[in-house]
Amino acid sequence: MTIAEYKPTEILQPFIKAIIIIESGGEQLQNRVLPNTSVALAFCFNGQNSYTENSSLNILPKTTVSGLRKSVRLINYSKKTSTLIVLFKENSAAAFFKEPLYELFEKSISLDNIEHPNEIRMIEEMLCEAKTDIRRVKVVEQFLIKKLNYTREDNIVSAAITKIKQSKGLIRIQDLALDLHMSNDAFEKRFRKVIGSSPKQFASIIRMSSIIHQKSNERFLDIAFEAGYYDQAHFNKDFKLFTGQTPTEFYRGASFW
Repeated sequence: MTIAEYKPTEILQPFIKAIIIIESGGEQLQNRVLPNTSVALAFCFNGQNSYTENSSLNILPKTTVSGLRKSVRLINYSKKTSTLIVLFKENSAAAFFKEPLYELFEKSISLDNIEHPNEIRMIEEMLCEAKTDIRRVKVVEQFLIKKLNYTREDNIVSAAITKIKQSKGLIRIQDLALDLHMSNDAFEKRFRKVIGSSPKQFASIIRMSSIIHQKSNERFLDIAFEAGYYDQAHFNKDFKLFTGQTPTEFYRGASFW
């Protein structure tokens, strides 16, 4: 597998974290995709992608938009599969989609469910016909620029994201709303609209992401305690939901991104 990352054009840099092209080469591959805080847009322009869930294989659409998730997803790449993936910044995907982002939580849907199918087919054809990956990146950038709906950044949601990250997800949402001078209900509604998950779900992703990036030689009990867990069984359950593995299995050398 080869992974190449491209910096988005200047006009898209405030909104897009990265543009990535993944190529499987001459072998079938499975990738463990852990939950993260980015809505993702994927264009498969060669081969076929699928995901494994409950031991069954599910084919992914050629062009897929995926919301935030609380659980791991196993992505399968057939031989000679090439996929361009756009990772949006946390508070930016709403500027490109009319669909409420919270309706995408835990879902991956065909982009032509929310955009005109003829337009999506045209983009797919242009990606297949492009001679270079640089050209493919440009095709997708032009599509996104056309879809971009300039809106002022929601400073309250941005401040909430910063506070959640600073606390590594260990923050009471009621206290966060109070600190931002909002009622809990109003804050949650605003957050879900911009981010695509509830503040609690977002904090849980940040919390577990912080855990898995700690050194693997730390004792699991210490890791759990530092992350606010006082019950080893609860920690193990959340960890397996997030990674698909026990802590012991994961730290042996999980393959993920």
